[in-house]
Amino acid sequence: MGDTTVTRLEAVPDPVTHERTLLTRLRAPRRPRLWFEILLIAVSYWTYSLIRNAVPEQKAEALRNADWVWRTEHQLGIAVEQSVNHAVNSVTWLIIGMNYYYATLHFVVTIGVLVWLYRSHPGRYAATRLALFATTGVALAGYYLFPLAPPRLMTGAHFVDTVQVHHTWGSMASGDLKDMSNQYAAMPSMHIGWSLWCGLTIYALTTIPWLRLLGLLYPATTLLVIVCTANHFWLDAVGGLLCLAFGLTLARLWYGTLPHTLPRTTGALQPTAP
Repeated sequence: MGDTTVTRLEAVPDPVTHERTLLTRLRAPRRPRLWFEILLIAVSYWTYSLIRNAVPEQKAEALRNADWVWRTEHQLGIAVEQSVNHAVNSVTWLIIGMNYYYATLHFVVTIGVLVWLYRSHPGRYAATRLALFATTGVALAGYYLFPLAPPRLMTGAHFVDTVQVHHTWGSMASGDLKDMSNQYAAMPSMHIGWSLWCGLTIYALTTIPWLRLLGLLYPATTLLVIVCTANHFWLDAVGGLLCLAFGLTLARLWYGTLPHTLPRTTGALQPTAP
């Protein structure tokens, strides 16, 4: 029998397969690291605030846009912000409580939900956080492209600036702190974007009835507060809702499913097919 020459082909990595494997690994949620999350949130919020406040405060255009929004709401039959603002402002204890609500819970509840996700739903944390960050990021485009004065700064519309009238502490929108914040970045409302994110997250991930109810009440109450304090129009809230829809869509495209449908713990996670 003659010699037989056997040619052995070395395995050549398939670049397409390698790319898919890398993408799958990147899309698979991992247990979050506390130090990284604290740093990420701090840097992200600092960047968001810096960019938001660096957007030119185009007062004339912002006031024109506010007049347009106000006329549009009249045409739609929903322009009741002024009546609501005056009615609630007449109840001193209620409007002061709303002022503090507006100034504080926006941050406190959002951070609280992030902490809860980190501790109790690590497998869903990254996807839910991505939705929040994307919601906030796209809002910056709104502030740049559509500067908008809040109702309380409109000329001739006779809205009450409740923080200034009642000398409430803590608002970046009025009083002594107003120079530290862009006064003409009312569209979209991130009070609505963030509160909806919190409320829907709580509703989707808890089975406790009263917590689910609170999850639904929180964005509804926030909507009432932003109108009563004359910080936003109804349509600003619609803008916040659209930003959240963008954030959730991006999270779904990246992870292949909505955040709340991912496994609760990272140990149960399976790679998501590209």
